[in-house]
Amino acid sequence: MAEASSVLTGLMTAERIIPGVEQHRLARPVPGHHFANKLSGESCRAEPGNWAAEPSSERNPLQPKIRNSSTLTNFNAPGLTKRQPPNLEPLPRLHNHPQHLIPYGQNSAADPVAPRHPFSRSPFMNRLTVCLLALATLSHAQKSDRAHGRSMVIATGGIVATSQVLASQAGAQILAQGGNAVDAAIAANAVLGLVEPMMCGIGGDLFVMYRDAKTGQVTGLNASGAAPQAMTIEALRAKGLKKMDSTGIHSVTVPGCVRGWQAMHKRYGKLPWKSLFATTIRLANEGFPIQEMVGRGWDSPLVRKDPEGIRVFYPNNKVPAVGELWKNPGLGRAMSLIAEKGADAFYTGEIASAIVKKSKQLGGLLEPADLAAFEPEWVTPISTTYRGWRVHELPPNGQGLAALSMLNILENFDAAGPYSSTEFHRKIEAMKLAYADLKYVADPRVVKVPTQGMIAKPYAAQRAKLINADTANCAVAPGQPPTSSDTTYFSVVDQEGNIASWIQSVSGGWASGVMVDGMGFHLHNRGASFSFDKAAPNALLPGKRPFHTIIPGLMQKDELHIGFGIMSGANQPLAHAQFVSYLADHGMNLQQALEAPRFTKSRATGCDVTIESRVGLDTLQQLSAKGHQIVIAQPYTARMGRGNAVMHNTKTKVNSAASDPRADGAAIPQPQ
Repeated sequence: MAEASSVLTGLMTAERIIPGVEQHRLARPVPGHHFANKLSGESCRAEPGNWAAEPSSERNPLQPKIRNSSTLTNFNAPGLTKRQPPNLEPLPRLHNHPQHLIPYGQNSAADPVAPRHPFSRSPFMNRLTVCLLALATLSHAQKSDRAHGRSMVIATGGIVATSQVLASQAGAQILAQGGNAVDAAIAANAVLGLVEPMMCGIGGDLFVMYRDAKTGQVTGLNASGAAPQAMTIEALRAKGLKKMDSTGIHSVTVPGCVRGWQAMHKRYGKLPWKSLFATTIRLANEGFPIQEMVGRGWDSPLVRKDPEGIRVFYPNNKVPAVGELWKNPGLGRAMSLIAEKGADAFYTGEIASAIVKKSKQLGGLLEPADLAAFEPEWVTPISTTYRGWRVHELPPNGQGLAALSMLNILENFDAAGPYSSTEFHRKIEAMKLAYADLKYVADPRVVKVPTQGMIAKPYAAQRAKLINADTANCAVAPGQPPTSSDTTYFSVVDQEGNIASWIQSVSGGWASGVMVDGMGFHLHNRGASFSFDKAAPNALLPGKRPFHTIIPGLMQKDELHIGFGIMSGANQPLAHAQFVSYLADHGMNLQQALEAPRFTKSRATGCDVTIESRVGLDTLQQLSAKGHQIVIAQPYTARMGRGNAVMHNTKTKVNSAASDPRADGAAIPQPQ
């Protein structure tokens, strides 16, 4: 039956429908056939009408350093101006190949004593049997085929989805001990600060969106710290600065994470505070293996600027290899202090003293009073509707309203194919319009931000009219909205349906580069987003919170409640909008929507855009013809952000979760 099996395989692979790409029949390519796009790993930059390989200058800390060049066939080359299907080998047809089949029951040299089937005397029945088997196998194959790599995790218990397996596991263990979504989130966050130190940790800020299963209420927490009271534009100019430093001690604001943990635990937590940090303390002291994606970004010149950074992260001046055990007893000590004494250990106790001491050594302006005075703020999430879903984001000083604005603009169009040039063009242009208005976003305690005007449906309809279906806009201007009064994201759902949509960050990769001596963590550089322009909404002022990029998301429709988020700086709102669209417009499940190819862009101006190669050459060519200057990224690049999502169905009481393959993580259910 070996040759019969090959015939069935031919039928099973007879055709694939690729959304957004000109359709043609696909089969096994003739050996030696070359495809147009031969990416060897490095990104390619493609200008309109002139596609050529060129390394991209931007690199995420988790992106590998590429050494090999890449090639991309010029779309203007003869014979490639229009897409041509590859030279395909003809498909085998069952009725043309009876000689390849050994009917069941007929003896063969390989099987001289094969049993005889009752129908073996009839050649017709033999062929009919094989045909029926082929159809059944093909039907099964079509049902089991999919365009994404992972399955959703589905369980009746809670699930923790993070970018690192050890963190997901720690959270799931807390759920198994009787903890709820908040308990598990704190435990997972603590581990993430250890195993993914370039992205998050206790030296950074925290934002949370929480859905209470009993009341259905969605609550927000803004645990972002403010500029020190002594940090003024004049004070920094006196130190020789002409603009905000992007790293170093003068980019440091008060870290809000630990007080944010405490606020969430005090209001919603179930397990004792101390129990939430046991796994982090153990792993810090005993060591853990460096994971693949994180290991790629472990070596950093910024870390090497601080002798303490070298001592902690590069033992014996050596970068730990992927799979090598690494310990951080200093962080273990800091976490032990937090476990025993609560958040006060960080803001008024021994950790606070270490932070202020390091700041003084480097000429910083942070004082004990700045740390002691910090308290997080409970906020009411903002929201909009999109194709029947209610989508929630947190209000400024974060950029979440840009995701809502982008969705409002897109709702003025009927959705096209998910990977078509029409769909990508609209989303790219909607993103530019939404991001242009981020100039108005700042700390609403200090600046009047037109939040409701920016997410109003009539305003979005006006902005949508600016999208030209055939041409990319390279010079998008901010609108006039009506006035009115790096990062680690993860999500947790518990058995009761409480959802914690949780994002925590030290801002840029490896943050400020300033290590707190003896404590195993560095301070964030969130103050880098302040401006020296006193007329700007985000102008530096003492006690003011800077513009923030990190945003948790939550969406609901009928019995479905989803906590989601996708990381990576300015990428986040546009990634949120793409995720929501994949779910609402194209009927994808959580895992499909996270894995689906995305684009990214860091600013509203310019026609540059980075797109994952999986969208297909036809789409890329058509976008290039519209004037988009395309950087073709690897199929699953961390530049698109690393996401996680959980969903609770209030009707079935079943939970689902997904984790992005662009990271090291996984969605792990609580042990049953």
